[in-house]
Amino acid sequence: MVITGIGVTAPGGIGRKNFWSLLSEGRTATRGITFFDPSQFRSQVAAEIDFDPEAHGFSPHEIRRMDRAALLAVLSAREAVADSGLDFAGVDPHRMGVTIGSAVGATMGLDQEYRVVSDGGRLDLVDHHYAVPHLYNHFVPSSFAAEVAWEVGAEGPATVVSTGCTSGIDSVGHAVDVIREGTADVMVTGASDAPISPITMACFDAIKATTARNDDAEHASRPFDGTRNGFVLGEGSAVFVLEELESARRRGAHIYAEIAGYASRCNAFHMTGLRPDGNEMAEAIRVALGEARLPADSVDYINAHGSGTKQNDRHETAAFKKSLGDHAYRTPVSSIKSMVGHSLGAIGSIEIAASALAMEHHVVPPTANLHTPDPECDLDYVPLTAREHRTDTVLSVGSGFGGFQSAMVLARPDRSVA
Repeated sequence: MVITGIGVTAPGGIGRKNFWSLLSEGRTATRGITFFDPSQFRSQVAAEIDFDPEAHGFSPHEIRRMDRAALLAVLSAREAVADSGLDFAGVDPHRMGVTIGSAVGATMGLDQEYRVVSDGGRLDLVDHHYAVPHLYNHFVPSSFAAEVAWEVGAEGPATVVSTGCTSGIDSVGHAVDVIREGTADVMVTGASDAPISPITMACFDAIKATTARNDDAEHASRPFDGTRNGFVLGEGSAVFVLEELESARRRGAHIYAEIAGYASRCNAFHMTGLRPDGNEMAEAIRVALGEARLPADSVDYINAHGSGTKQNDRHETAAFKKSLGDHAYRTPVSSIKSMVGHSLGAIGSIEIAASALAMEHHVVPPTANLHTPDPECDLDYVPLTAREHRTDTVLSVGSGFGGFQSAMVLARPDRSVA
């Protein structure tokens, strides 16, 4: 199964070209929160998208109906479909499906509508007459898949995958399985989240997971740096067109990468905690490489989860060493969350997009803001500046609350297999 279309809506610039420009130049899109007054919160920074739905062709009806995350998903789907060059009108709609990942669903819509129906929180008994007519769509994240399916004309399986911060990897992995089992010929898949709202900030404040470096928002996200103190919340979406390799070749499609291997594990340990040994992530990596029939030393680049918390950074450093052995020390690793923040369920798909574009350009994006390496994170984390590097096989990993650990291997279709 191969990626033939990519659409990205991310902080710092809408569209995959702007997204890649930001990453390859090592620029950051983190700033002080502008969506609401953040003064009451411990963490007051985020990676926001400058996004005007009307300017991007959404009608007043669509803007009224859809949560921001759904709008981002549809916008990315439009770009992915156009990029694929596939004549969607010529595809049997029953052989086309949609899988979208999301960790927190329509958070912004629900937050906004609660403020309306409760009159700013003053009413104990809310008045539903003031709610948006399509409020039900905000309660069921399945509406994201439905909106994308309507946009592309897909009448096959439509699913939302919600596994916390690994949702964006797991949704693509599920889409691969749907094609492999013969249920669909084409899948439009990816993830979207728009969680920058007061309720989300309050939740992460409570467990001190987000950074309190409010005086330097541009440099607040510091994965693998010894001075890091939490992640920067972000938003965004990435959507892909997936199809079977031979079908893509027959129509002369541009192929970004093959989804060569995928695996997911759970640590069954703690809702937010991680064991320092990284065993579950290491196992997911080993299984994904096994499915790809690739040895550990074939990995040219690791797109890390790299959230910027000490617990996560040390956990996945251990996982890379366990799964790749000595090759881990020779492999460039980077975290794009240093530039676009952590968009929860969407980030896994955004990182897959970054991985595919790194293969396209043979450039490894940097870990921005990495000035003081944590001695316990002693791998090659490509600090500050992008690096030209032959990249034929990429490992992208994710880690999520609940103990979820996922790994995906992207490779050039003409690779040699073990």
